[in-house]
Amino acid sequence: MYQIVFLENIRFYKQEENNDANFSKHLASLGDLYVNDAFSCSHRAHASISKITEFIPSYFGLQIETELGALKKLTTEIRRPITCIIGGSKISTKITVIKNLIPKFDNVIIVGGMANNILKYKGYSIGKSIHENNCETIIEDIFKYAKSYSCTITYPEDVVIGKHMEDSPTIKELNEIVNDDIILDIGPKTIKKINDIIDLSKTILWNGPAGYFENINFSKGSFKIGKKIEEKNKLKQVFSVAGGGDTVALLNKIGIANSFDFVSTAGGAFLEYLEGKELPGIKALKK
Repeated sequence: MYQIVFLENIRFYKQEENNDANFSKHLASLGDLYVNDAFSCSHRAHASISKITEFIPSYFGLQIETELGALKKLTTEIRRPITCIIGGSKISTKITVIKNLIPKFDNVIIVGGMANNILKYKGYSIGKSIHENNCETIIEDIFKYAKSYSCTITYPEDVVIGKHMEDSPTIKELNEIVNDDIILDIGPKTIKKINDIIDLSKTILWNGPAGYFENINFSKGSFKIGKKIEEKNKLKQVFSVAGGGDTVALLNKIGIANSFDFVSTAGGAFLEYLEGKELPGIKALKK
């Protein structure tokens, strides 16, 4: 006779987040085997993720094995040329990811709000566009690091702007941006350049949309990139991985999530793995 027991969200207990041994031992007493199938939680050194493995026979789940297998093809079992498309609003939150990937990748394409910081660093006006202050040293380090590893950094050559988030789109060259413009997508020249790089790639990692895709007027860049990867996948010419909450939402909106070889279930764990960190939940199971 088997019994199924559902627990409430145990992150409400401080012992869970403190990776408490007695709490872990109590959790272990509820079963005979422990299976971790939550890669998305495996970057946390919590009682139900890490310490519990010391008190009960413990194993990887099928989903977590699939996730790790896909990520290994991006970091250790690489088919070249390999390209990373990375977006998001803050370059500072992904600097460690970028630096860890540069020695392994042939191309790093920076889009979205992150690219605005590069455009500003290069001396272009970015108007009222989202950006971070005091990023000059970070960007300088990225370009120096990429040069030393022969990794090509690509950023927008033209953009699509609006005066507000719900505006109609206007394509502009970089030297045409004025003070009340907001950069909300990449332009057609940039889309072509990125798609040409995808055409030559054997492996693609995508994390972060190219623009404000929530407004259809500024979703063309992300849509065209996604469709190019889908096209390459159908021809079995590329191994493609996507991850991150905004990226998954974008793929679902376009309807191409099933066209990627793997779409990561994780957010923080996905990025920490790509940073080269050893995740506590994975380390515990390897023991």
